[in-house]
Order: sequence, then structure tokens, then C-alpha cells
Amino acid sequence: MPKLSGRYALFDQLVADGVTHVFGNPGTTEEAFQDALQEYPQVEYILTLHESVAVGIADGYARASGRPSFVQLHIDFGLGNAMGMLTNSLRTQTPMVIYAGQQPQRGGSQEPILASDLVPMAQPVTKWAVLVEDAAEIPVLLRRAFKVAMEPPRGPVFLSIPTNVMDVEADVEIVPTAYTNTRVRPDPEVVERVAEVLAGAQSPVIICGAGVATSGAIPELVQLAEALGARVHASFSAEMPFPEDHPLYAGLLNIISEPALKGQLSAADVILAVGTAVFTPLMPLSESPFPPQASVIHVDLNPREISKNWPVQHGMMADPKMALVDLMAALQKHLSPAHQEAAQRRTQAVQALAQQLMQAMDASAQAKWESEPIAPARMAKELADAIAPGTILFDESITAAGHLMRHLRMSEPGTHYRAAGGGLGPGMPNPIGVKLARPDRPVLSVIGDGAALYTIQALWTAAHHKVPVTWVVANNASYRILKLNMLEYLGEGASGRRFIGMDLTDPPLDFSHIAASFGVKGVRIEHPDEIGAAVREAQAAEEPRLVDIVIDGDIRSRWL
Repeated sequence: MPKLSGRYALFDQLVADGVTHVFGNPGTTEEAFQDALQEYPQVEYILTLHESVAVGIADGYARASGRPSFVQLHIDFGLGNAMGMLTNSLRTQTPMVIYAGQQPQRGGSQEPILASDLVPMAQPVTKWAVLVEDAAEIPVLLRRAFKVAMEPPRGPVFLSIPTNVMDVEADVEIVPTAYTNTRVRPDPEVVERVAEVLAGAQSPVIICGAGVATSGAIPELVQLAEALGARVHASFSAEMPFPEDHPLYAGLLNIISEPALKGQLSAADVILAVGTAVFTPLMPLSESPFPPQASVIHVDLNPREISKNWPVQHGMMADPKMALVDLMAALQKHLSPAHQEAAQRRTQAVQALAQQLMQAMDASAQAKWESEPIAPARMAKELADAIAPGTILFDESITAAGHLMRHLRMSEPGTHYRAAGGGLGPGMPNPIGVKLARPDRPVLSVIGDGAALYTIQALWTAAHHKVPVTWVVANNASYRILKLNMLEYLGEGASGRRFIGMDLTDPPLDFSHIAASFGVKGVRIEHPDEIGAAVREAQAAEEPRLVDIVIDGDIRSRWL
């Protein structure tokens, strides 16, 4: 075994695992790591101005590449700055490995500046956190970290390494990480029982989440949905789990309003949930959202999620792709011409309902189609008409999301990502990581103005590393989602009440000027006819660009 100092053992292991990018913001306790970078030109250090941005870019990179990303943070303050974005990554099950330096082991009784017990700090926002106390264990624990990050449920993992451990030499073994194969097939007897239930469904509904996309199961889910004629809803997931232009796709579940969520499920007699939590609402539900007549089937690789909140009749711990393949094979034995005719009628009914909803949205939008500030529906339509072919979309449009999904339907797997962790800000850094992982594809992010300000420093990283991402800021000068939630909270008592601390005015925010200060060319759009040309020009540029679109923040329109 070679004898290496801790810093070189760490980098040799990273290289053995195919790591090509490190996302970080350096500090004095990570100087051994920073110094060693020059010996490894195959590893590019992506410099960020804030730790939340480093985690956000790493999140996008991991999602788009399908492998764990590597993050460097600066001891306790760096970890503290990153914790909000790490919470997002934990909730969206994004695999990443985070390294932070620590003060040397000797002299800790002096309580030097920055010294803290990092492992307890990291534990609430990671799957696993560990202090590395021996240089010989750096590659061992790094391999374990990569492995744990990828095991279901995926998520971030944390390593704290003292400065002296990075300098000590030790005999180490450098080999690629051995990952666990999680292609778990379901029990054949359970598959047969579930297939019988599905075959007998008169009003089936499918709920799918990012686990479907992660397992590569979208084609299998489409096949099953078509065989059943089942209406398909996506959960509030980080990645598109079903083609959004498919006739059976009925949009996102409404996690904001309990009555609306129950309404979406009320007619179902069989509910199949695949690769998703059931459910993650904005606020706790008062009771089970499942209608009493429904048989509920839940397929997921994470057994903790199955029957976690409400009992299901058929729980199946399995890889979504393997489960759907087996279910489809078993279902075929039950499908008769009568089943096929019924599935076709259900498909036509889903299409008719979707058409009615879109017509209602369009009719509501017409009154303000030419208005200024620009109607969110008009912005979405202009974006959909202008977006470059092959674009990967990152969506943190918040209250404009309903209009965006009305006009911009993505169908190819890996082309639509969402900020689904609950915390604001991924829409600025995440698309940088997506673009670094998928340099062959144009990347566009639509983000609300309030969300953009959480991680606006990401613009500098894109300019510095010349990463050509296009950001579209939906600028309504407010936290509109909070206003809508306030109306939901107050109900009839909302009349005459003010929205305190929810307006981003006085002074107004001009994102084109903010972008310019970070080295990114931006343009401010106040007329709807200007949107298309601005977006086309931005996406054609081989550099990062920002389009700041001034939209109407009216709260009387409730289309989310």
C-alpha cells in the first residue's frame, strides 16, 4: 500500500471515484486541501462566494449526472451557512459528500476561533456525519461516504477532517468505491395480488415521484398508466417523473390546500403511489387524504415511507423499475378487450378534464393578456414559444409555476428539475451544476425574485467559470406565495388586513443591474412583446445571461 499524507490520500480517492469537480468556498482550516488541488489538474475547483451556493451547485450536478457530488465547506461557519441548502438536498434525496476542515486535534482545550463539534451540527441535515481522526481512514471513510450517499434514501453525507490529519502520512489503500446494487425486485406473490387489484380498478389514480426518474422507470410507468387508463399526478418532487405532455398527465398534486388535495383523489378506487413519499404537504393534514373506498398501493425503495403516516393496503419495498416491470407482466394476464375499452374511456375523460382546466386558465388570463406589469400567464406563453430546443428547465417559479406548466410541458427524462425541498434559493445555483454535468444541453432557470435573492452570488460563479446558464427572474416585487398562504390562513378574516414584510419595494430591485455587478449581462423586460427576443438572445449567447421580467403580483388570481 502506498504511504501518503492525508491530503493526497483524499485526492487520490476522489480521482479513483471519478470526481472531476469540487464545489466550495475555502477557509484557513482547509488550506491543505486547497494547496493539494494544484497537484490534481483533472479536478476543477468551482469557487463560490457563499456556502449555500456551493451546496446548490453540487445538488444540481448530482441530480443531472446521477452520481454523488463533492463539496468543500469551511468549518462551523461554513457548515452553518450551508445548512439551509443542505436541508433542501436532504429532503430531495440528493447524493453528495461534504468535507469540512477542523482545528487540529492537539490544543482544542484552548477553544480556538472557529472550533466546534461539527458532527452534531451536521447530523440533522445529513444522512451520516463522521469525524476522521486518522489519516489512514480517510480513503476508507470517503468510500463509505460515497456509498451511503447513494443508498436509498439517497442524501448528503458529511466528513470533518482536522488539519493535522490532513498532514500526517499513513499507509492507505486507494480503490474505487463499491456501490450497493439496489435493483430490488418485489415479492412475486405480492405482485400477483396487486395486479389483481389494479385490473379491477374502475377509477385508478397514479401518484409518482422522483424515485421513478432515479430508477429510470418512466417508460415502464407510462406503459402501466396507459394499460389502466389511470390519471397520473406528480408529487412535489425534484425531478419530472412522468412526461408532462402525455394525455394521462394531470399535473402536480396540490400540497398547499387539503380540500384541493382530497378533491384530486376523491373519485379514486385504487391509488398507486410509486417512488414518492405519501404525502409531503405544506402544512400537516387533519386526516388521511385517501378516500375511504380506495385501495392504496405504495411502491418505494425506502421502507420508512410506506405506511409512514396512513396505512396502505399493499406496501411494496422494491426498486420502482423492477416493480413496474413485474406488475405490467402480471397485469397483462388480467386485461381483456373490455379492460382495454374502459382504459380508453378513462384516458379520454382525463384529456377532457385537462382541456377544461386549460380553457379556464386561458379565459382567466385573457383579461390581462396585454397588461403591464406583465401577466404571469403571458410570460409563461412567451417563454414556451421562445425556449431553445433541447433545453433543460429548472423551475423555482413559485406562484407562476401553474402558468409555466400550462404552456411549457417537458417530455424527455432529465429535462425538468424543481426546487422541491421547501427552502428558497436553489433556482440560482442548481442550474450551474446541471450545466456542468450536461454541457451539451442548454439550461434555463425560471426563479421568483424573492428566491433569487437568497443565492444571488451564484451569478459570479457562473461568470467566473464561464458557465452559460440563462436565468429568467419572475419579478413581482413581493413574496407572493406568502400573501396567498396568508389568505388561506385568514379565510374570510382577510378583508382589510395588510401583508407586512412581504413586499420587495422601496427601493425597487432591478436584477439586470444586480447581474451586471456580478459580471453577468442582464436585461429588464417590462413589455410582453419583448420577452421572446430577450430569451432567444440569452440562450444563444455562450455566456451566462439573466432576463428580469416585471410581472403582475396581483393576489386576486389564484392560479398557482
